Amino acid sequence: MTAADAHPTQPLPEWEQAPAPRRRRRAWPWIIALIIVVGLAVVAWFVAEAIARDLVQQTVKQEIRERLSLPADHPIDVTVPGVLIPQLIGGSLDEITVSSDDVPVGEYEGDVTVRATDVPIQQGADMGGATATVALDEEQLRGLLSAVEDFPADTVSLAEPDIRVATELQLFGAGFPVGVTLAPSVADGDIVLTPTSFELAGAQIDASRLSDQFGQLADIVVRDWTFCLAEYIPAGVTLTDVQVDGDVLVADADVDGAIVNDPALQAAGTCD
Repeated sequence: MTAADAHPTQPLPEWEQAPAPRRRRRAWPWIIALIIVVGLAVVAWFVAEAIARDLVQQTVKQEIRERLSLPADHPIDVTVPGVLIPQLIGGSLDEITVSSDDVPVGEYEGDVTVRATDVPIQQGADMGGATATVALDEEQLRGLLSAVEDFPADTVSLAEPDIRVATELQLFGAGFPVGVTLAPSVADGDIVLTPTSFELAGAQIDASRLSDQFGQLADIVVRDWTFCLAEYIPAGVTLTDVQVDGDVLVADADVDGAIVNDPALQAAGTCD
């Protein structure tokens, strides 16, 4: 018998055995999976956002073209700021801006921009309100003012901040050229053109001297000119300001939020 057999090795008590090493779970596959899922969700969100935005823009453009009888390819810009999907879920658009050039204003044309707030996407609800801006160049303004009786619309020119016209006063068979500078303003929703200076045959002259020299003939140039715009725009639109900005006349208006549902506000206004 060998020494090893005489003293056999006894097994360690169970509590003395070294514990088997724990197998660590790898975390990185889960992290990658989470990143992939989040990434796909973000991509899906932006895809849905882009689809929703395009749908809203195309719907607005189509509606405007139909209501204004514009050609199918007439350019219209539609801007909806902010993230769109939550607004659609909430039932209204916080803000929307629509602009287009050469839009009919009655029988004439102008460049129009409308900014509306709290615009409902379901029928029956009023919008919060809106503002509208119409810009008219010289040619467009001449067309609009041609409806004013005796006004020399074909001579209109714009020189910020005024409008200028030219006419001729007849006295004893002779014609005397008169230039008039007019300041635009708004009164009771009408455009008012007020003379501020005069030129007679190229020389400055005031209103009193012009009246003394030509008598009642001068009344046609020293008077205020009032132009009612109401019959060219919906009754729910109220003109608030007008000014010459560079080479265009800019008219600002407030729009009643109930115009989206009230036929009376949608109909053209009237002039007294």
